[in-house]
Amino acid sequence: MFSKARLDTLSDGIFAVAMTLLALDVRLPDDFHPRDGSELLDGLVNLWPKFFPYVLSFGVLGLRWLANIQVRSRTDDVSRDYARWWLLYLLLVTCVPFTTTVVGRFAHFAPAIWLYAGHTLLIALTGWRMVSMTPNLEPGDHLRDRQVSTIVLIAASLLAILLSFVSPAQSLWAFTLTPLGPVIRRWEKRQARAD
Repeated sequence: MFSKARLDTLSDGIFAVAMTLLALDVRLPDDFHPRDGSELLDGLVNLWPKFFPYVLSFGVLGLRWLANIQVRSRTDDVSRDYARWWLLYLLLVTCVPFTTTVVGRFAHFAPAIWLYAGHTLLIALTGWRMVSMTPNLEPGDHLRDRQVSTIVLIAASLLAILLSFVSPAQSLWAFTLTPLGPVIRRWEKRQARAD
């Protein structure tokens, strides 16, 4: 048996580092030497292809972290099998800066989208599996919140892959759907109160 608190601590640290590392690829080239403010502004605008995936990835990781902390268990220890799935999940999280860099540099190529979207899909599916394995889950809305946010990430990932066959550079916009998870849950709760 393994301490759930220790796994949660490791998870918090890995999410923090992965989210911080995302920003390292968003920088002006070393050989960029603007002569005036206009050239600097142009250089900053030209960072958009790298900045957009950074924002998307930060949002995806942030929402995954929030979903993780919402899941509550009434146990202090977890099984070896659960710990292995948790480590796989964290491995996938640590790879987000790499896939973000690839898609930030090569978003006009479909394989870059496949790598990024496939990666986020694996994160979502692994997270879903972990929740199903979590011992002594506390019942409540937090589980439905997690399910909805995971389903939205799965849908956004699959949509990005499909759109990449038509327009790879535009397919990343599918990930702007990920913040819809909390919006859908608020709507569901209002509907439940109205009934």
